[in-house]
Amino acid sequence: MNSLRLPAMCTISLPIIMTLSPAFAQDALKIDAADTTFITLCTALVLLMTLPGLALFYSGMVRKKNVLGTMAQCFAATAIVSILWVAAGYSLAFHGDGMYLGTMGRAFLAGVGMETVSPLAKTIPEILFMFYQMTFAVITCALVGGAVADRMKFSAFCFFCVIWLFVVYVPSAHWVWGGGFLGQMNVLDFAGGTVVHINAGVGGLVAALVIGNRQGYGRENMAPFDLSLAVIGTGLLWVGWFGFNGGSALGAGSRAVFAIVSTHLAACAGAIVWSLLEWTQRGRPSVLGIISGAVAGLGTITPASGFVLPWHGVIIGVFAGAICYFACTALKQWLKYDDTLDVFGVHGVGGILGMLAAGVFATARLSVSPEAPAGLPGLLEGNAHQVVIQAIGIGVTIVWCIVGTWLCLKVIDLTCGLRVSVEEERQGLDLSLHGESIHQ
Repeated sequence: MNSLRLPAMCTISLPIIMTLSPAFAQDALKIDAADTTFITLCTALVLLMTLPGLALFYSGMVRKKNVLGTMAQCFAATAIVSILWVAAGYSLAFHGDGMYLGTMGRAFLAGVGMETVSPLAKTIPEILFMFYQMTFAVITCALVGGAVADRMKFSAFCFFCVIWLFVVYVPSAHWVWGGGFLGQMNVLDFAGGTVVHINAGVGGLVAALVIGNRQGYGRENMAPFDLSLAVIGTGLLWVGWFGFNGGSALGAGSRAVFAIVSTHLAACAGAIVWSLLEWTQRGRPSVLGIISGAVAGLGTITPASGFVLPWHGVIIGVFAGAICYFACTALKQWLKYDDTLDVFGVHGVGGILGMLAAGVFATARLSVSPEAPAGLPGLLEGNAHQVVIQAIGIGVTIVWCIVGTWLCLKVIDLTCGLRVSVEEERQGLDLSLHGESIHQ
């Protein structure tokens, strides 16, 4: 009798024992409701950054005749990139373990079910992880358009979003976040210093140089049309950035809150320092300077936000406000390039600075990544080599972005052309390209 009970008890107990064991528990990770709710909110916040945040921010800083054309670029980037991301972008960036590119195993969300969880985000549905990452791709493409506002064809911008997404953004996202070689090297980029800001800034600079300066640049008054729109846009970007950086923790926890607090403090410090420099040099602080400094602080803290302590955010914001200010004034005047909305000076320079800051200030208590689960200390904690790794990540991103963006622009220029005619530019993109104006 007893000899029959023992096998039966083992049969019943084995699944329970396996469930309680660490190895089996790791394989049986379930979707967490709190994490799912949090990342859903963060996804909405990041999408809000583009529509209407960036649309208002950008359109408020262009001339009156180009307000609607600038908004149209943000809407176009959102629509085009979203569909392409579901079709193939997400799969190539985040599915598979290739060193340089993913696979098409998740094309059109193949294999993604109600309970499917990505190995990169183990407590939320994979379809939510896909959606969250989609919003990053959307705003990166939209950011580039600010560098060539007032003069790029709408059709050219649409084609640019299609090509640039796959040539530049998708490979970079895979290299850093999707299991590629930069992530395996332990490059620290919490929320997009390389993938978003350096790519957007450098891509914008290349586009501005290829397409050329605006008609009358440096001779005519090109003051912003309505800074009140830009102020509202900045507020939406600021709040949306909490989803951008906080959500990159991919769960509701202390790390997300640390990232949000450091993000807010960096924005505050950037706004103050930019304003003080402008006040000192020009005798008065401008509204444009305040909002530019805030965005510089937000962009610069992004790659470091989840790896540093809140007071580090203040220091990073101070450097962001100062260095980005000089990049948008002295450097721009010295090189004489026409980056309409200072995409390179704010996002490109800020992304580079933020990546280096991550290597300096990262603390082992927070700098945990899938490749380095024990945490990575930065220079202040004795790991000077992390700064070298960060510099390699910066260099690879810049080189790839320059080459990829230039090729994309040349292909478009040979097909549909990049720039509107002189007459269309003089008339304004609202009427010449869209047949509309803000005052009919």
